[in-house]
Amino acid sequence: MASNLYTHQDENVAKTWLLMAGFLGVVMAIGWAVSYYFHSPGILVFAVIFAVAMNVFAYWNSDKVVVAMAGAKPADPAQYADLHNTVENLAITAGLPKPKIYIIDDPAPNAFATGRDKNHAVVAVTTGLLAIMDKTELEGVLAHELSHIGNRDMLVSTVAVVLVGFVTLVSDFFLRSSLFGGGGRDNDNKSNPVLMIIAVVLIVLAPIVATLMQLAISRKREFLADASGALLTRYPEGLANALRKIGAYQQPMRRANNAIAHLYISNPFGARAKVSGLAKLFMTHPPVEERIAALIGNR
Repeated sequence: MASNLYTHQDENVAKTWLLMAGFLGVVMAIGWAVSYYFHSPGILVFAVIFAVAMNVFAYWNSDKVVVAMAGAKPADPAQYADLHNTVENLAITAGLPKPKIYIIDDPAPNAFATGRDKNHAVVAVTTGLLAIMDKTELEGVLAHELSHIGNRDMLVSTVAVVLVGFVTLVSDFFLRSSLFGGGGRDNDNKSNPVLMIIAVVLIVLAPIVATLMQLAISRKREFLADASGALLTRYPEGLANALRKIGAYQQPMRRANNAIAHLYISNPFGARAKVSGLAKLFMTHPPVEERIAALIGNR
């Protein structure tokens, strides 16, 4: 089982960076398209600076923003002594500093990790999670969240957000300018019409492609955190059983929010029916059944 988990982990690391390379390709393509259409590469400078500045601010303040949006409160060390001890023991095993621990008053079983790095990390769990998990299951969930911290998933997610923000901003700028009569079509009569069409198609489709890549990265990081968490506890069945209980819960969280949905261990909008094809592309999380199968197979 351990060798399978290591293989799964290595594969998802490679797939994640392949997706990031594809992301950069999308950014380069839209940069070329806008430059070609407007014959003015200088407009990209403003777009890049603005997108990066906004997302760097979000990165440095991500823990405060996410905790506030989730309605999480610091977990009292006396009231939640077992939770603190479990997190501390797992953090020591993983070679990580103990993160700040928060509680979300919500009957839906869920958890997330956030923060800009391992020294400024936060782990939050719901009261519903604590109520239905046994010790090994809770350890599995917490190991999953600590794996997000150890794998530097927050950094990868932030880079993805920067790229999505950049692509969306530039595409929106182009469309607005075109609607109001701007653009390069009047600036250079020698423009190649085929390349012009390609440029317009790239700019229109780029935000959709970028968003799909961001969701794909989120799903890959969930598989990776599952594998890493199982390696940390040496008991994949604990996390698998926890995922079964989480997946069986039907109700959404009280403060479910699209902006932070990808951070949770499971979709905060509640259990959904199995989906396939195009609908599956827009899921923030892999199906629970696939995650369990990756952990322990079909036994």
